[in-house]
Amino acid sequence: MSKIRPSKGAPYARIMGVGGYRPVRVVPNEVILETIDSSDEWIRSRSGIATRHWASPEETVAAMSIEASGKAIADAGISADQIGGVIVSTVSHFKQTPAVATEIADKLGTGKAAAFDISAGCAGFGYGLTLAKGMIVEGSAEYVLVIGVERLSDLTDLQDRATAFLFGDGAGAVVVGPADEPAIGPTVWGSEGDKSETIKQTVPWTEYDSSGKFPAITQEGQAVFRWAVFEMAKVAQQALDAAGISPDDLDVFIPHQANMRIIDSMVKTLKLPDHVTVARDVETTGNTSAASIPLAMERLLATGQAKSGDTALVIGFGAGLVYAATVVTLP
Repeated sequence: MSKIRPSKGAPYARIMGVGGYRPVRVVPNEVILETIDSSDEWIRSRSGIATRHWASPEETVAAMSIEASGKAIADAGISADQIGGVIVSTVSHFKQTPAVATEIADKLGTGKAAAFDISAGCAGFGYGLTLAKGMIVEGSAEYVLVIGVERLSDLTDLQDRATAFLFGDGAGAVVVGPADEPAIGPTVWGSEGDKSETIKQTVPWTEYDSSGKFPAITQEGQAVFRWAVFEMAKVAQQALDAAGISPDDLDVFIPHQANMRIIDSMVKTLKLPDHVTVARDVETTGNTSAASIPLAMERLLATGQAKSGDTALVIGFGAGLVYAATVVTLP
């Protein structure tokens, strides 16, 4: 018989507050066209993107995260010193160690909160949300801050016609806390490493000096599109099934903001009813990887397109290839 005392966590977990930060500089397609042979019409038709935000030197991964987190903490109605965990998903913090989460936790005033980074690309927010839910139910923290943050402008090859227009910068954060009823459903997540070459960094950091070119993100557009539309629609449906709901029960759909064509195709494949609000933040924010879902969530709530208590399906997918989908109640 085990002598270990059982955990005394909350029965369930929920998102309590959300916050976002978009860099001050807005970059229209015209700026991108200075370095690639294309047109505004082509970029919009291929991606749906009209503008994106690029960070200044002062808008670091940590600085953007702190701004977004402060808003999420205030929205949740708690104080920073109540947070027991800080999870940061990013692929664009270039210092290997220490984790940027520790700097963020300290500057927010969380005390001695557990703090760590994860690398799960565009699915990183879903991974972090799942970990936070486990921490709260397990009892190791009462409140957990989950941050998705990227400075993808640092990893963009402005001469690459296939990707130069895609990426943006920003940070999104949520506070996850205890709940008396289910508010974050089971997560359907996984990876398909045999497809890892479809989205990747051009060269490892160890080869940077010899290559003479700063590493950038590259992808096989058509392969990614097919995978996202057909395979991720199946994952999204599995998340609905796991939560015990149908598309008719949904109020909001918040997919990773990769590309407007992918979003619209997923809506069609899932046969979402007309009453479901669909996040299309990609038009003005671009693809911000791990930050895209919380940024889109924050904008939907701020603009009144979604409201507290709505049932939302969230799904992230990207480099790895990795994915994570779940159904949540909006804060």
